Amino acid sequence: MRKILLIGTGGTIACGHSEDGLKPLLTPEQLLSYVQDSKDFCETDTIQLMNLDSTNIEPKHWLAMAACIEAHYDEYDGFVICHGTDTMAFTAAALSYLIQHSPKPIVITGAQHPIDLEDTDARVNLMDSLRFAASEKAHDVCVVFDGKIIAGTRAKKEHSKSYNAFASVNYPYLGMISDGRVLLYFEEPKEMGPVQFYHDMTASVGLVKLVPSMPADILDYVAGRCDAVIIEAYGVGGLPVYEHGSFFDVVHKWTREGKVFVMATQVAREGSNLAVYEVGKKVKEEAGVMEAYDMTLEAVLTKLMWILPQTKDAGQVKRLLGQCINRDILWTRK
Repeated sequence: MRKILLIGTGGTIACGHSEDGLKPLLTPEQLLSYVQDSKDFCETDTIQLMNLDSTNIEPKHWLAMAACIEAHYDEYDGFVICHGTDTMAFTAAALSYLIQHSPKPIVITGAQHPIDLEDTDARVNLMDSLRFAASEKAHDVCVVFDGKIIAGTRAKKEHSKSYNAFASVNYPYLGMISDGRVLLYFEEPKEMGPVQFYHDMTASVGLVKLVPSMPADILDYVAGRCDAVIIEAYGVGGLPVYEHGSFFDVVHKWTREGKVFVMATQVAREGSNLAVYEVGKKVKEEAGVMEAYDMTLEAVLTKLMWILPQTKDAGQVKRLLGQCINRDILWTRK
């Protein structure tokens, strides 16, 4: 009988009705009471770590989740975190960097509807997550949702209401859970570790999404307040050239002062490639802009939050950004 720790953090799965609308109210013990059949394959203990709408999640909460797992790592065979869907992809990516090479599964799940409703996805998602966490083949940080198993760095919320809320971006689903069985599409050898925990993240990472005719000095504002800036560009990536302001000049100024700029794309799939167009090649070669390639935005953001407390040297940041962690990046160019 596998031993699992269920960690409650709030989210829709734990919501109840209040005068102001839905808010997290249920404890993990109450959530567990809705999946009594899980006793057939695992023994589950619970911890209420926090009880938040996931809109309010930030790096200090990711550190608390990682610390909780580290404190109890030797006691359990797997971990399930119940979490709100809105920032679940960020949390899954962040934990992938804070907890690396784990031979034990760390599963994140939630629901689009509260668990106490008759029509809800919560009970299935929680049961599936406990089943996967109890599997001897499971390892590392994953999202389990709507029967799908997704690498923690590849999950993205694509539907705001439907039960199939999450997709795996630029990477195959790892498997599925169907009729009470864990089915892996391909089996990889476990990264046996030893498991490595990290204890620091920075919030000093900004994001600017390009829109037509945006003033270039917006980048000045963000770069003046953050150690790193992600630019969510069009297509495969590039900076616009306007008569009313030079994005290139702003970025070049700040990279010379030691700020990190990373180019990502607003396009959901296939990633960036700054080598294609002049508007991208110049900022990469002359201004020192790095790029996200096939990483999700959630992965790029949280990876930078993990990297910057370790180093702000541009060369080292670039090296760590291109290092594959929990399947987060496949394609890079020099």
